[in-house]
Amino acid sequence: MEKPLESLRGRDILRITDFSRQELRSILDLAHALKRKQKAREAHRLLEGRALAMILEKPSSRTRISFEVGMFQLGGHAVMINPAEIRMGERESVADVARTISRYVDGVMIRSNYHWTIEEFSQHATVPVINGLSDHHHPCQALADILTIEERKSNLTNLKVCYVGDGNNVCNSLLEICGVLGISFVAACPTGYEPLLRRKSKAISFTSDPREAADGADVIYTDVWISMGQESITGRKLQEFLGFAVTPELMSCAKPDAIFMHCLPAHRGLEVDESVLEGEDSVVFDQAENRLHAQKALLASLL
Repeated sequence: MEKPLESLRGRDILRITDFSRQELRSILDLAHALKRKQKAREAHRLLEGRALAMILEKPSSRTRISFEVGMFQLGGHAVMINPAEIRMGERESVADVARTISRYVDGVMIRSNYHWTIEEFSQHATVPVINGLSDHHHPCQALADILTIEERKSNLTNLKVCYVGDGNNVCNSLLEICGVLGISFVAACPTGYEPLLRRKSKAISFTSDPREAADGADVIYTDVWISMGQESITGRKLQEFLGFAVTPELMSCAKPDAIFMHCLPAHRGLEVDESVLEGEDSVVFDQAENRLHAQKALLASLL
C-alpha cells in the first residue's frame, strides 16, 4: 500500500494550496488504496492510539460522521468538543484553546464560521489542524471531489470541470485543486457572486453564462445557493440566480458522458433539477462516501 509522504507529517491543511501537486497526488493515491482495503475489509490501523479533536461551530452530518468513522477505521479515536461549552473566543481565547487541546490530542479538525478562526487556531496549535469547512475554503470536500472524478474518468488528463452557481467555499477549493493538478476549470456565477480567487490562468476561467461554461464539460458541479447563515437574503438570491440551475438542458451542453456533482445537502428544484440529481449521471453519493476515504488518507498523512 502507498505510504504517506514524510513531508506531510505534522502539517496543517487550511486550504488546498497549502500542498504541492506531488503532496496532493500522494494523498489521493493513499485514499484509493485505503478505499480498496476498506471494501475488502482488510485492517489498516495506521493511527493506532491516536486521537483527533473535532470542533464543529456549524451543524454537520457528513463532516462529523466521516471523520469520526475514519479515525475508528484507522485504529484511532475522535473526540467531539461542543463549541457551546468551550465558547472559543469568548470564555477562552482561540490561542489558549489551541495550546490546551494540543496537549491532549494528535490533531484537530475545525468546522468554523470564519476562516480567520482556523488560521489563528493553527498558529498556536502544536498538532496538525484540518479545516473541516470555513466561510472561504472546504479542502476536504475538494479532495473527495477529485477522488470521485478520478474513479469515474480513470485519470485527470484533459478534463474540464464546470462549476455553476454561487462562488462559495466549495467553489474556491475546487478551483484551487484543479489549478494545482492542472485540470481545466470554469466557474459560471451571477455577477457579484464570483469566487474569491478570480485570477485567470490557462486552466482557470470565469463567465456569467452557464451554457458557455458547460460546453464540452466532463463534470458539471453545483452547490446550494443559500448557505447556512444567509437565510435572510434568500428572496434576493433566488432572483439573482435565475438561469443558474443545473437542468437536463444544461447537462446536454456538456459531453455525453459528463457526470453531475453536488457536495450535498441539495435543494431540489432550486440549484438542481430533481431529474439531474437522481439521474444516472449523478455521482453525489459517491462524493459523500469519498469524504470518508479522502479524509482517512489526509489523517494518515498528517497525524
